[in-house]
Amino acid sequence: MSHKVHPKVYRLRDSSDWDSRWLNKKRLPEYLEEDFRIREYLGKVLKEGGVEKIEIERFPGKVNILINTARPGLIIGRGGKGAEDLKKALEKILPAPKIGKRDLKLDIREVKNPWTSASLAAQWAAQQLEKRVGHKRVMKQVLEKIMANREMQGARIEISGRLGGSEIARREWLKKGRLPRQTLRAIIDYHLAEAFCSYGVIGVKVWIYKGEKFV
Repeated sequence: MSHKVHPKVYRLRDSSDWDSRWLNKKRLPEYLEEDFRIREYLGKVLKEGGVEKIEIERFPGKVNILINTARPGLIIGRGGKGAEDLKKALEKILPAPKIGKRDLKLDIREVKNPWTSASLAAQWAAQQLEKRVGHKRVMKQVLEKIMANREMQGARIEISGRLGGSEIARREWLKKGRLPRQTLRAIIDYHLAEAFCSYGVIGVKVWIYKGEKFV
């Protein structure tokens, strides 16, 4: 039996960084639950916002939430009203600190090219599957759009489930270029998205190889 490891976890400290950057041994369970609530709420509210990833940084009396998105204007809103409403909603969801005050800061960053992100590519593929577009067509389109960028050296997309509404679930995949998944210095972006169709859930996995990192 092969041992499957998440590509990002496998490369932590070598070619990728943590999405939650803080250390507090005494309040670890509390902060972990807060991070989970933040990501769960933003995932529901910003489902159509093209969110690549959510990073959380903690400092004494301060929490920074960095939202990387392909559609920053949709989140910020007119005159920054959308961002302010989002901040107020997060402050209500999170429990009040036991000691002192806590300053919550939202930082919305733009992802200039969504096709260099495995997260955004997988989300787009899942949205197309929910619109009943053929899975083979979706896979080809995603690969072509990713490999159209010169800096991308390889990509793979895998779709599994009741494809096309068939009774028996199956898995299909396509690959272009190089994808050295066992090399630690290889910069591989990976994401899993789910398409909720009328006949069941379809899983979409995307790997993008962006070259190697030499320290």
